[in-house]
Formats: sequence, structure tokens, C-alpha cells
Amino acid sequence: MATDPSEYDKAIPIVAAHLAKVERAVSQTRSSHAGQPYKTVRQALLEALQHEDAQRVVPQVVDEFARRISEEPEQLPF
Repeated sequence: MATDPSEYDKAIPIVAAHLAKVERAVSQTRSSHAGQPYKTVRQALLEALQHEDAQRVVPQVVDEFARRISEEPEQLPF
């Protein structure tokens, strides 16, 4: 079962746009919640993904992002 290569070309901009939304949500969550408890970070990340209209992220990926953000040193305000 072969897939037409042009189908990939059509999908690339859609995938790139989705990844950009995910990246914005992760970045926003990292800057506002680094070093906070995992549950707090995970909830904030889910809300940021929803705000970006990027809810379709594999749950294990959300968990890993949240874990990494919660383990980062807390950001200083200056």
C-alpha cells in the first residue's frame, strides 16, 4: 500500500503549524511554571495547549514535558 508523496507535501504545513502551537504552549508553561510541582505544571500545560488549540498531543508527551518543566530550576524574576 503506497502513499502518494504529494500527500506528505500537503501534510507538512499542517504538522508544522501544530508543532509551533505545541512549542508556544510548552515555552509559555516553562516560563511561568518552571520548578513548580508536577501536577501544577501539567495542569498549566494542558490549559496552555487548549489555549493554543493544540489539545491533540499524546498524553505521554504531555507528561514528559510537564516532568521536565517541573524539574527545571525556578525562574528568577530579574
